[in-house]
This record gives sequence, C-alpha cells and structure tokens, in this order.
Amino acid sequence: MAYRSLEDCLLDLEKNGHLIRIKEEVDPCLEMAAIHLRVHEARGPALLFERVKGSRFRAASNIFGTLERSEFIFRDTLRQVSQLIDLKNNPIKAIKSPVQNLGAGFSALKALPKRNPSVRPVLYEEIRISDIPQVKHWPMDGGAFVTLPQVYTEDIDQPGIMHANLGMYRVQLSGNNYIPNEEIGLHYQLHRGIGVHQAKANAKGLPLKVSVFAGGPPSHSVAAVMPLPEGMSEMTFAGVLGGRRFRYCYADGFCVSTDADFVITGEVFPNQNKPEGPFGDHLGYYSLQHEFPLMKVHKVYARKNAIWPFTVVGRPPQEDTSFGKLIHAITGKALQQEIPGLKEVHAVDAAGVHPLLLAIGSERYTPYAPTKQPAELLTIANHILGTGQLSLAKFLFITADEQNNLSTHRIQEYLHYIWERINLERDVHFYTNTTIDTLDYSGTGLNSGSKVVFAAYGDKRRELATELPSSLNGLQGFTNAKMIMPGLVALQAESFESYEKAASEMETLDRQCRSLGDSLNGIVALIVCDDAEFVAHSLPNFLWVTFTRCNPSHDITGIQPFTQYKHWRCRGPLVMDARIKPHHAPALVKDAETENKIDRLFAKGGSLYGVVK
Repeated sequence: MAYRSLEDCLLDLEKNGHLIRIKEEVDPCLEMAAIHLRVHEARGPALLFERVKGSRFRAASNIFGTLERSEFIFRDTLRQVSQLIDLKNNPIKAIKSPVQNLGAGFSALKALPKRNPSVRPVLYEEIRISDIPQVKHWPMDGGAFVTLPQVYTEDIDQPGIMHANLGMYRVQLSGNNYIPNEEIGLHYQLHRGIGVHQAKANAKGLPLKVSVFAGGPPSHSVAAVMPLPEGMSEMTFAGVLGGRRFRYCYADGFCVSTDADFVITGEVFPNQNKPEGPFGDHLGYYSLQHEFPLMKVHKVYARKNAIWPFTVVGRPPQEDTSFGKLIHAITGKALQQEIPGLKEVHAVDAAGVHPLLLAIGSERYTPYAPTKQPAELLTIANHILGTGQLSLAKFLFITADEQNNLSTHRIQEYLHYIWERINLERDVHFYTNTTIDTLDYSGTGLNSGSKVVFAAYGDKRRELATELPSSLNGLQGFTNAKMIMPGLVALQAESFESYEKAASEMETLDRQCRSLGDSLNGIVALIVCDDAEFVAHSLPNFLWVTFTRCNPSHDITGIQPFTQYKHWRCRGPLVMDARIKPHHAPALVKDAETENKIDRLFAKGGSLYGVVK
C-alpha cells in the first residue's frame, strides 16, 4: 500500500491484527521503553500509546518488530525494489530481459522526489522540543532521545535533494547541559554521509543546515538506514519502497519532509560540540558521554494529530534486528556483485553486528597447487574491511566451500567448519591501531582498536573435542571449565584488573597447558571469562560476551605463542580474554521498579493482557 502518513500505516496494521492500542497513561521515562522491550521479546504487535504522560502527542513503537510485519507493510513494493537494486548492479540484465523487468521501470517512476509548495501537512503547527514525548529508554541514559530519526543534510557544494543525505543518527533532545528547547545533540559515527557534509561546511566556515524528520510513511525510516548503492538517493529509494514519491518543501531555507509527523530544523556550527550520552545502545552496553556536534534549534513543526515513532535498542535481538533482516531481503546479492569472489557475508546480530562478520568467499588463485591454503580469501577479506560500514568489523571469519553446503547464517555449523580447518600458525591475521565501531568500548579509545581475520581453508585438520578434557578442571587461577561447542571451552578467571596482571595470568595458563600434553587435542580455543556458566549456556551468550569484550591485539594470545617474520602464531589453542575490562562501558540492566510498574498493563484488564504468554 502507498501510505500517505504514519497513521495510515498504523490503521492498516490494526485492521489486520498487527497493532494494539495502549489506552492507559504511560510515562515516557523508562516505562514506554520497558513495555516495548517486553512485547518485542514476545514477538508481539506494534504498539500505539494513546496517552503519553507530559505530552499531548501519541507515540508508536515496534512497528518493524518482526520481519513478517515489515514484509506486510511493504507487501506491494518489495519485489520491485529488489529488482531495481539488482538492475542497478547488473544493468545488462534489463537489456537482456526487458519484458520481465518492465515492472521495475514503472516502479522507478515513484523515485523522483516531488516538491510540494502548497500541500504541507507537517507545517500544521509550530511546537517546542519539550512538547515531543520525552522518551528515556534506559536508567543511565543522559536524557530523552530520538531513536527513529531521519536526519537530512545537503552538500553545500551541490545543494538540492538529489545530492542530499538521509541517515538515522541518534538525537538527544534533553538532559546534560543542553539549553532546553534551544539545543539538541547530534550523534553520528564513522563512515556516515553527514560527516562529509559537515566537513565541507566547516571548511567554508559556514553552519550546516540540518532537518530531523520523525514519522511519515514507514518507507522513509527504512530509507534512512538503507546501505544504498553509490549514486542512489535515500529519498528516491523511499519513494520506490513506499510506492509514493517523497514529498518535500523548503521553509526558512530548510528542507522539510511534508509527509513527516514532526520536523526539527536547526544548524550545526563549526567546532561547536557538547557532551552527548550516555545512551543504552545496540551492543547491549551504554555508549558513554562524549563530545558530539551541537544542533541549535531553529523551529519544530508537527502535523495535525501527529504520532511520535520510537524504538528501543539493547542487547540483540531487538527491533533493529528486523531492520537488518529487511535490508538483507531487499538488497539480495548487491554486495557480492561489488566484491569479486564474495559469495556470502553475515554481520552477526547476536554479537552486536559490527564486532563479528562471517564470510564465504572463493579460492581460485592456485587450483593447480596440491596444498590448499588461503590466498584469494585474503584479498576478499581486505576488500570487505575496506567497504563502507563493513570496515568497522572487528572479527572477520572467512572460508571457502566448493560444495556450497555452508551458510554463514547457520552460525555454529559455520564456526565448526572453521575450527576444523584453521591453522593457528598461519591463518590468524591482526590489524593493529585501526578504527572500530564508535559504540565498541573494547578498544583503546573512541573509534580506536584492532581487528583480526581468521582465514581458514583446505582439508579438515582435526577432530574437534566434544567432551571437556578433565585436565582443564585442575588449572590454577582458572576454574569452572565448560564446553561451549565442539572445540571451544570457557574458563572462568578472577576479575580483570590490568593488562600487566592479565599478561602474567596468560603466562600461567600457557605454562600449565603446555604440561597437559595431548589432552588438549581437539580444543581450538579457550575463552577466558567472568562467568563460564553464562558463556556456555547458549550460542547467543557466547557470541555476545566473546566478540563485544575482546580487543584482538590486546586480548588474543595462545598456548605456545610466538612471532616469526612479524606474523603472530601459536602451536596450542587460541586464548581469548573476554572478561569485562575497567574501561568497558556498563552492560544494560532493566530497572526493577519500572518492570513492576508496567505489570499492570499485562495483568487481566490491562491493554496488553494476553500479549505476553
């Protein structure tokens, strides 16, 4: 359906059993987020909060809570959008099959944004920032945040909508030392289009004009997070996905999405920053307070009966997981066409997305050689780590499978295949003193850390142990050994104090393991952690703890490690120190008092009775 507004979409969801109205008054400080989290965990419906404490506006969440609901919302356009992206990457296909691809051509007619000088619903009234529902998500958050924003900026050298950027960068509405209703915080990370626009404006000594849209047709929110092919505008994509041209106008020199529910306009001046955060983020930890650009508010607009959309992020999976699944469904094999030899890549949601990538490539360089070893795979790995947001990956596993039986989405099976084949004296490749995800605090500073590539290929080298070696139960300083999966063992240690002490602990572990002889055959990695029971309990726990808490250059060693010709190697199992470090951000913990308060909504007679079984 071509929704004209967010409310059109919500009414359609309600009519088809995908939405519940919450009629009781709910506090936007922690309560709304807690309700969302509980409903999302139960794979429940979208939510429309009709009475938000302290605001006259309604709010909606969990709109994209499942892939099935997202596919329902875009049921009339998904196939054509995927076809258009495919044609963008493979134009010869359109020439060879013009009839089959005719529908994509008609869909593309919706791509051209439409300037709307007279019909401008969002300019119905001017409001203040404080009129917006002040949604605070986690107890330690620095204030209220916008979590489904569409942040619009233009290129100062090429003004106009066709060279503009629309991205989803979180916005802090209140708290810290922002002047209420006059200043808000704008947080964006590495490899974002807005950064290019701000750099150009700064170079000219001019402020960057920014418009923050919220709500509107759901295709606009998806467009803001979509990793589009080079040269494809987010606004054109929004039109195609929504089956309705992106409508806009200019007000006081600021671009305004006329179908949005809310628009905040303002300017970011050169070298004017303020502390932003903390914020409970999608790795399952808080991103801490740091200096980020300050946006000085010009005007705030709202349409009649506007609805404030929001989501809640935390330890995956959350609603943004469904965004990722929808993006994968839309883009198909666009990335594989960009990187020669790449067959499949998976950013693992359970590990926080950026910390862990699994990939399958090709190995065609030396088919004549009797020995199989990574060659083309290393070229592909470098290409992956030099491509867009994939460059933020911290751990990259890559292999080749000529039989095409392997999938990166069957994670345990994939890792089993790697562990059977990896040569620890050859296949571990470190990148030190480099950039990592802004939200990842395992490194040496903001945006700073290291990466590692595990490139394994060839015949199976070992049988992985499926039972815990009894010898691992008697180690000094390491207790409660637990099997995580074949070949991997969790070892519990005392809390991490310093890297100096950790080095001594790892030497002690190395010395003890060397004395165990062949009893460690079949063990590929030892995961040193704070709670071995928790890590070994489930695959998601292992992925989350190990890959969010490790800085490869500092936290990976091995049994019998050595360096030869500047290449690090080990003869025994890898050792990964996945303990919480003093510089790590705190993990997200729900507020017990809030959890008790929202029980009333799920009890008999409450709006959400029966939603959570």
